[in-house]
Amino acid sequence: MNAVPDSARSPLLPLTIRELIDRRVTEDPDFVYCRFGDEALTLEALDRRVNRFANGLLALGLRRGDRLAVMLPNHPDYVVAFLACARVGICQVPVNINLKGSGLAYVLEHSKLSGLVLDARFAPQVEAVLKPGTVKFIIGRGGTVGDGKAKTATFDEIERCGAPAKPAVVTRQSDELLISYTSGTTGAPKGVQVTDKMLQACGYAATTLADVRRGDVLYLWEPIYHIAGCEVLIVALLERVTLALAERFSVSRFWSDVRRYAATHIHFFGGVLGLLLKEPPSPQDRAHGARVAWGGGCPMSIWTKFQDRFGMRIRECYGMTEASSFTTLNTAEKIGSIGRPLPYFEVRIADDEGRFLGPNQRGEIWVREKVPGVIMTGYFDNPAATAAALRDGWLHTGDLGYMDDEGFYYFAGRKKDSLRRRGENISAWEVERVLSEHPAVAESAVIGVENEIADQDLKAFLRLRAGERLDPAELIEWCEPRMAAFQIPRFIAFIDEFPKTPTERIRKELLSRSTDGCFDRENL
Repeated sequence: MNAVPDSARSPLLPLTIRELIDRRVTEDPDFVYCRFGDEALTLEALDRRVNRFANGLLALGLRRGDRLAVMLPNHPDYVVAFLACARVGICQVPVNINLKGSGLAYVLEHSKLSGLVLDARFAPQVEAVLKPGTVKFIIGRGGTVGDGKAKTATFDEIERCGAPAKPAVVTRQSDELLISYTSGTTGAPKGVQVTDKMLQACGYAATTLADVRRGDVLYLWEPIYHIAGCEVLIVALLERVTLALAERFSVSRFWSDVRRYAATHIHFFGGVLGLLLKEPPSPQDRAHGARVAWGGGCPMSIWTKFQDRFGMRIRECYGMTEASSFTTLNTAEKIGSIGRPLPYFEVRIADDEGRFLGPNQRGEIWVREKVPGVIMTGYFDNPAATAAALRDGWLHTGDLGYMDDEGFYYFAGRKKDSLRRRGENISAWEVERVLSEHPAVAESAVIGVENEIADQDLKAFLRLRAGERLDPAELIEWCEPRMAAFQIPRFIAFIDEFPKTPTERIRKELLSRSTDGCFDRENL
């Protein structure tokens, strides 16, 4: 990427993650970096474990730049593995623990691995697809795991055999530390190449967005194999804060965990806030110490409801892994907005011909770096996808948005998920957002289907909440005051389960385009 000249000094530190670890341990060795259940891990203890595991990896023959897949649940062991790789410049390939079959096989083969760190619980998934000889060694957590050819060891053995001294490996901010695979809905996943500097940018942006202060406790349920989980690990190296780590998201345990750990911050994305709001109101709704909910994807319609019910501030953002996870931050807390660009990014809205648009005009979000190194160099071993995404110095996000007169940006869905009906452009995302607000609806998906005049009509698929029933005609009536007439779906179909990617994105290409047997609004 060609950097845009910028006289402003970058807010990012000129340090590597290895140096951030060293600085924090020197400053505050007894400070608790992470809590998990009843376990508390101080910075000094974490550093000792990280050094041992890193030295153990080097003893196996791994070197700076080699690729190591990690398929672990949220646990302090994952934190150790993550930071050990960063300390010696090993490129980690985080693997979603829910992956199976061809999706898992693709990641393991395409990433050209040297080794694999694997929780023994997921061994059947891996053994079913891993070709013998794909990796040189397999490290099993909770037991020995093998493919018949690779060297094997347990996580504990690697950590015990490693020396506690700091490894004598020099790392750089340009080192590639992650290949993070996106879960494509229409094609093979793409491996985003994430550098040491990009991870630090993730942490800086998260710290700024969440209004993190010394002594805060961040509740981390987001999987570490997602970029949103990785970035929180970096926050705790940048600031004097403690992570409260949960193995997974649970609606029923969420607030009790927040109270147990005295968490000051909760993270959200997608429908998490909606799930929490759908729980029955309780006198305990404000009986917690959390002050900020931060993340991306809070619908405007529930923004105020969530703040009023739970007594918290919403901090919204926009970003993608390809651009250090965060591009814009809404620190002004303007309802519905994704905020303004970070100081090291330039953001523009462009039409299909590449012309930049003015305020309140909808188009594709383009991003360009002002500081070198905060946008990916490309997708791993995928030059075609790289060339399509990075053009003339701009990252073409594929997302739609617009900017208001005050310079605040707004997200309007995916470009490829935009429909055109009766001459009107319609964001499927915006329609789905309204449909999913209905109390009976658990999930929704909207697609375009060709009609009798070779135009498109909207077909909505609805998955209802357990025990709920919904008359389509009543739903149409409910929609009328909430969206424009051209946005209201013509066809409605009910579905028991949506086909999804391993990261829970609905695979719309597998939804039926047929309208046979569907409710048709034009028959009302």
